[in-house]
Amino acid sequence: MKVLVTGGAGFIGSHVVDRLLAEHDAVVAVDNLSSGLRANIAGPATLQVCDIRSPNLGAIVAAERPDAIVHTAAQAAVARSVADPAFDASVNLVGTANLLEAARRAGVRRIVYTSTGGAAYGDTDVLPTPEDHPARSTSAYGVSKVAAERYLEWWSGFTGGTTLTLRLANVYGPRQNPHGEAGVIAIFCHRLIAGEPCVVYGDGEQTRDYIFVEDVAEAIVRAVGRPDAQGVANIGTGRETTVNELYRRLSRQSGSAAPAQHAAPRAGEQRRSVLDAGRAKTILGWIPVTSLDDGLAKTFDWFRRNVGRG
Repeated sequence: MKVLVTGGAGFIGSHVVDRLLAEHDAVVAVDNLSSGLRANIAGPATLQVCDIRSPNLGAIVAAERPDAIVHTAAQAAVARSVADPAFDASVNLVGTANLLEAARRAGVRRIVYTSTGGAAYGDTDVLPTPEDHPARSTSAYGVSKVAAERYLEWWSGFTGGTTLTLRLANVYGPRQNPHGEAGVIAIFCHRLIAGEPCVVYGDGEQTRDYIFVEDVAEAIVRAVGRPDAQGVANIGTGRETTVNELYRRLSRQSGSAAPAQHAAPRAGEQRRSVLDAGRAKTILGWIPVTSLDDGLAKTFDWFRRNVGRG
């Protein structure tokens, strides 16, 4: 099978590329390298440097003729989406629509899309939150990702191809960018190793469902090979962790006794987020296998070995 991965040089996408290569699939990564790195692309995978909004994307998809597409490329920073919702929509909506049209013209029959879990649902009435809970996004990012899901539904009905949207919890792990707004674990790891203070926004008692990136890549690869799995499925652990507890665990990893600094809460940030991933188990046979402590240890070790890189 040949699979095209948008955002394939980025954090989640590059792990998907690795996992597909392990399955002996042919892989083409499409990335504009705005945050992805060439160094993230492993051996036999091909890298096509292109923005998903570009008119050139259609020619690339037509030339490669993949059997399936994994769509991970996105504007993923909540704060930027609030500050510049037009840019957020240009990537997450216009870019997705451009990709879907390229896929239609090339005869692609399977698309797996990575959406957002927490930012899609917002603060919810049910925890852990299932897929049928209403989406109440509190940020432009959440709105654009959920709106793109509707485009995939339309594309499937229009073309006869199949799609599966995976709503991801808070993904963390090696290769995550520690310099952006997204990815508190990467930010904490980088700053602890560099001996810099860590900032917790608000009181730190807000919770998230932290899922290790290799578990996410496993779910995505299973989804590629199961065209009967359609609709929406959450990918998370079903467990809440506060930001304060996260900092305590990472401080122990680093040997630091310095307390975190606190700053005002950020606009658009929800209070609690944890996902019910029961449907993923049913339709994909997937469950997360990495505990938070094991995942944090692997992530911290990677940052310790790679601090200052990129």
